[in-house]
Amino acid sequence: MEILIPRTLEEALALKASTPEAVPIAGGTDLMVEINFDHLRPDVVMDLTRVSELATWRQDGDRVFVGAGMTYARLLRELPQMRALAEASRSVGSPQIRNRGTLGGNLGTASPAGDSLPVLAAHEAEVVVASAARGERSVPWDAFLVGVKRTSIMPDELILGARWRVLGGPQSFSKVGTRNAMVIAVVSLCFALDPQTRTARVALGSVAPTVVRAPEAEAFLAAAFEGAGAWDDPAAVLANDAVEGFAERVAAAARPIDDVRGSAAYRRHAVRVLARRALTWAMGERATEAMAS
Repeated sequence: MEILIPRTLEEALALKASTPEAVPIAGGTDLMVEINFDHLRPDVVMDLTRVSELATWRQDGDRVFVGAGMTYARLLRELPQMRALAEASRSVGSPQIRNRGTLGGNLGTASPAGDSLPVLAAHEAEVVVASAARGERSVPWDAFLVGVKRTSIMPDELILGARWRVLGGPQSFSKVGTRNAMVIAVVSLCFALDPQTRTARVALGSVAPTVVRAPEAEAFLAAAFEGAGAWDDPAAVLANDAVEGFAERVAAAARPIDDVRGSAAYRRHAVRVLARRALTWAMGERATEAMAS
């Protein structure tokens, strides 16, 4: 096995152009598992841990860019204001895994169980990739994630990171696993309210070949907010049938399968519970803010 060790992004892109079969590695928390189980045996590996340009983040107005080399531990420390992302980062593995695993690794692996992916989907993130020949391009999250562990990245490209607009309303990430910690999600859900556009965002993980949104549920909830005056009055209360109708529509957006971690029926039930819980949290947070002001 040949190991390439670029020290700058320019060098990394040049090496990827000349050796497109090179498999990128940063934290290695997914790739090394595949190698150790002999599921993958790459001839060339590119170590990106020395490319400092990938391990940065920046905010420009209401938009944030998070580099592919940002570890989950750093995301927790440095971007606590990105609440759903911080909650997803906190749920990743053990402290050792959070110190190694990266956002780019989740994107590159493209597992529907990747904890950060529902957050990116709910924020309608763009994945930024680059090649030496064509420079940078931005790909919408749903055009980048095209199947189970499949992306639309070109052989000569590297993932630079992800970019999205910061949302001002309540948001959360939650997941169900076979135990309380250090577990692959049986289902996961990111929920966010965007008062600026008067929209709700719901993204689901581990219930389809890729992360999916729940557009019918989102439209239903936005209309329920309008009807209750909840966009203008944070203390407004939604009727119980609106909460249940939202949860049912979120569950209907799931396309789960039976596997060793859970049945399709259980996954739909868990999604329904998480959706109801996330909406309840968000409404409680808005009511608390209204009382404080």
